[in-house]
Amino acid sequence: MISTPLQQTVDELIRSRRSLRAFLSTPVADEDLRAMLEVAARAPSGTNTQPWKVIVVKGEALRRLSQAILAAHHDPEVAKTHTEEYKYYPVEWRSPYIDRRRKVGWDLYALLGLARENKVGMHAQHGRNYAFFDAPVGLIFTIDRVMEQGSWLDYGMFLQNVMLAARARGLDTCPQAAFTQYHRIIQEQLEIPEQEMIVCGMSLGYADHSKIENSLHTERAGVDEFVRFVS
Repeated sequence: MISTPLQQTVDELIRSRRSLRAFLSTPVADEDLRAMLEVAARAPSGTNTQPWKVIVVKGEALRRLSQAILAAHHDPEVAKTHTEEYKYYPVEWRSPYIDRRRKVGWDLYALLGLARENKVGMHAQHGRNYAFFDAPVGLIFTIDRVMEQGSWLDYGMFLQNVMLAARARGLDTCPQAAFTQYHRIIQEQLEIPEQEMIVCGMSLGYADHSKIENSLHTERAGVDEFVRFVS
């Protein structure tokens, strides 16, 4: 099959999407954010339910939210009173999933010069999530509690669209499940109605390519590892 310019463009957008962990303070225009979210909303959803809801957080509101979460994160007694509303990760880890998780973690810490016994450094790096990695835009995604598992699958397609629309505009992102632990703080800070559940957060902005953590490239399994062709 001969590749077309459209195929090359789409393939490059997908391949170039990475979860980056250091951003410049360069502002992102509201009209660009609106355009990204509008095109992302073309994601498919069962019977066109469109279950996604987004809060765009910038400026002083972003600073206040980060400070509130970090205050809890850095207090061990307070942090342990905050738990996720839903299980993002499995209760029972097994290979190859645990192996992949460990590798990306150790690869990142190695780039940052954090040895395995440096628990303080690792805790501080995890806390960078809650500063949105210094990105000028934070996105908080919520879903109505009445929606079921199928709508969460639809939501994943919407999230991918957001990230690809950002890449098309020279922006980068980092989707973050880490925010779910502090859902109560986020709900209070952003006045999110009780009937909505936080799905995840996302940092969005222009990547700071001078930071070593942004040189991390995660591996992907080859097609033969996860695909069977049946004729």
